[in-house]
Amino acid sequence: MGNQILIQEDESLEDLQLNGLVIIQKKKGFRFGVDAVLLSHFASIRRGSRVMDLCTGTGIIPVLLAGKTEASVIYGLEIQKDFVSMANRTIKINSLEERISIIEGDLKDHKLLKGLGSFDAVTVNPPYKKSHSGIRNPEDSIAIARHEVALELEDVIMASKILLKDGGRLFMVHRPERIADILELMRKHKIEPKRIQTVHPTLGKAPNIVLVEGQKYGGEFLKWVEPIYVHSENGGYSDQIREIYGDDLR
Repeated sequence: MGNQILIQEDESLEDLQLNGLVIIQKKKGFRFGVDAVLLSHFASIRRGSRVMDLCTGTGIIPVLLAGKTEASVIYGLEIQKDFVSMANRTIKINSLEERISIIEGDLKDHKLLKGLGSFDAVTVNPPYKKSHSGIRNPEDSIAIARHEVALELEDVIMASKILLKDGGRLFMVHRPERIADILELMRKHKIEPKRIQTVHPTLGKAPNIVLVEGQKYGGEFLKWVEPIYVHSENGGYSDQIREIYGDDLR
């Protein structure tokens, strides 16, 4: 009964199939996707780390990281008030108040960022589409989440540099067509690309997701790791995806 008080009429509570964790989602509207799950798997978070998740939305990545890693504290930064409310209620339902804190704010507010201290790792699932590309969703919250309306890619990279300690790591999920922009901007702001992993719908298909790791003031060495294929040749989910999702596949 207590959880139901925290869930609004247009929302649902979904089981993440991870240590009993759940998340509040809109029945219609913005919902987290495979990108967030892949990013939480890709991010190498050491025990005791301080982690910041930019563009945190409804808090899915902080919650997944809380379940998957031994990070000491995880912050999420989100500009949209409704998403912040959903994230905070999710945290309360999961009793994660001592590990996760959600901040309502703009990552372009450098004064705010500098006041948060330094972090061992930054994760981000930013808007993928340039502001003038594609068809805008009529729901403003979805447009902000998917298009570079409130920020641009360089804003994300600049914010990451401010937040990361020297040697700290940035973990980003994006679209392959933006890889040149991502690598160029990371180097421009002294975050050296260190690891790239592509995600493909199936064997023989071009990638539709890319995961990138960079290190603040890191040395020049870039590693391409084994690609992920979402589906096997027989049409079912691949063993890679089954391992990442655990039991949450049917």
